[in-house]
Amino acid sequence: MARLNLLEETRFEKLPVSVFENPKIASVNVAHRIANLIKTKQANNTPAVLGLATGVTPIAVYAELVRLHKEEGLSFKNVITFNLDEYYPMQPNAAQSYVTFMNENLFDHIDIDKNNVHIPDGTLALEDIPAFCLDYEKKIGDLGGLDIQILGIGRTGHIGFNEPGSAPNSGTRLVTLDDLTRRDAARDFGGKSFVPTKAITMGIGTIFKAREIILMAWSRKKASIIKKAVEGEISGDVPATFLQLSDNVEFILDQPAATDLTRFNTPWLVKDCVWTDALIRKAVIWLANTLKKPILKLTEDDYNNNGMAQLATEKGPVYNINIHIFNKLQHTITGWPGGKPNADDSQRPERAEPAKKRVIIFSPHPDDDVISMGGTFIRLVDQKHDVHVAYQTSGNTAVWDDDALRFVEFNVDFTEKMGMDNTHLKELYQNMRTFIEQKKPNQVDTPEIQTVKGLIRKGEAIAGARYCGLEDDHIHFQALPFYESGKNQKNPVTDADIELTIELLQKVKPQQVFAAGDFEDPHGTHIVCFNIILEALNRLRKTESWAKDCWLWMYRGAWHEFETYEIEMAVPISPQELERKKYAIFKHQSQKDRAVFPGDDAREFWQRAEDRNRDTAKAYDDLGLAEYEAMEAFVRWKFQD
Repeated sequence: MARLNLLEETRFEKLPVSVFENPKIASVNVAHRIANLIKTKQANNTPAVLGLATGVTPIAVYAELVRLHKEEGLSFKNVITFNLDEYYPMQPNAAQSYVTFMNENLFDHIDIDKNNVHIPDGTLALEDIPAFCLDYEKKIGDLGGLDIQILGIGRTGHIGFNEPGSAPNSGTRLVTLDDLTRRDAARDFGGKSFVPTKAITMGIGTIFKAREIILMAWSRKKASIIKKAVEGEISGDVPATFLQLSDNVEFILDQPAATDLTRFNTPWLVKDCVWTDALIRKAVIWLANTLKKPILKLTEDDYNNNGMAQLATEKGPVYNINIHIFNKLQHTITGWPGGKPNADDSQRPERAEPAKKRVIIFSPHPDDDVISMGGTFIRLVDQKHDVHVAYQTSGNTAVWDDDALRFVEFNVDFTEKMGMDNTHLKELYQNMRTFIEQKKPNQVDTPEIQTVKGLIRKGEAIAGARYCGLEDDHIHFQALPFYESGKNQKNPVTDADIELTIELLQKVKPQQVFAAGDFEDPHGTHIVCFNIILEALNRLRKTESWAKDCWLWMYRGAWHEFETYEIEMAVPISPQELERKKYAIFKHQSQKDRAVFPGDDAREFWQRAEDRNRDTAKAYDDLGLAEYEAMEAFVRWKFQD
């Protein structure tokens, strides 16, 4: 069944939660619920009053509603809509405005009367906002309230723009945005400094009056805040927890967004389990971490007192379980990421043969290879494997404008010193400088500036790969077409992206492929690049025998490591190797000191990588395994043949 555990409640969950296999299935379900409401209201000759949300989360819902209109005749002539919020100040025709968003994703494609569309006005004078907000509330009240309210959830726990501190009875009003909310919006605006500090939003009290409330959340990125909203205590620090007080709310999640809920994360605390090897491993590691004890020191009382009595009874004695899991973890550790030649590989993560493997390290951006697996990269080269690196995108959106000008200035000066004609170059430089001086937030760079920024990152990538020991003919720049839009919003993936990847794979015929396995952001470059590799390999596995012997290993980026129970290969990094990895990262000078898109973390990329690798080693040490300086972790992809 696509829909999992229909409205299953546990003693930890304080409101109804439905979990779907993926966002598309969930979105279609929500869209059809809205469509049924519209049809019921049409039959009764009354308007359907919808509260709508913006952002990535509801896009597939709106796409399905558009499909229902165009292909199945669903009419929106009786629909009246009220949007949750709008940035302030904000012009309605701005690319980041929610007016633009709603028009592009829904209103321009259906037969709704635009007079029935209501979105907070981001152009009002400050003194006019209170009266506007009262009128917004009155319009909703005069219609008898909202029939259904669609919500997303921010990482602060905000619903609409009701940030932490919002009152449960709050109405439509002007609010100040949380710093985390502004950081999350930074890409859309070309930097956090350009994100408005305020917004007009419906209040929690307004939302509460809706006859039906559906909160949707997709991806692992939302899992921690979903757990707080569903299982946490009601608190103004997490405004979504106020929804626990409603009798009309339902959370609609995909599987990754639900992973931190108790019934999925630690199911042994709420029900009897089918104890697979993977679940036993997860449970034992959880128990050791919870009690801050090494695995081999866990006792039967520890199991019985922490919800794992069933495991102890069915699979015990517990010391045998401990030894089994300890050995499993021990076998993930290897100093031979390409396989140890002439060794028994039955308990090793990689095959011993062939002793020298052909390897491709795919790097979504020009620095992911050294940031994420630089130590393993260096070790594979040192151990004489035939290593290639493939930079999938140019990364040209992540270079500062003044860096681009500086490189062109160097070329102007260099050509002048060499006595070369640089008339055209000077003209090009002046045009670039003029454009940058007048550039609007998030404005797409000229093709010339995009080229310069791409060449900066290309040069840094070459320097990093050379430092790791590669010859130039083993360094590949794919420049996948989906990325080359010049915008933060990328083009759709096409066969051209997949064919370029197939071409490289056929050329190298690798036994090992390493790829970024970051699935936190369902629209991020990393997961797009991973899916391109996966599709290419799946196609090749149907026709080429070497592809069936190619193992795909996933690494993680600069922010998050795999959970310890997930890790299938842990490569120890010595203090000297960690230092070499750091110097490889240093080659990416445009990303040092202050990256264009730093995320939530103020540390530099080399610091994040170093701390993360040390934390992984410490996690193993805390479980009672050998103590290493640092570790890089990998999970093997399981192909479905």
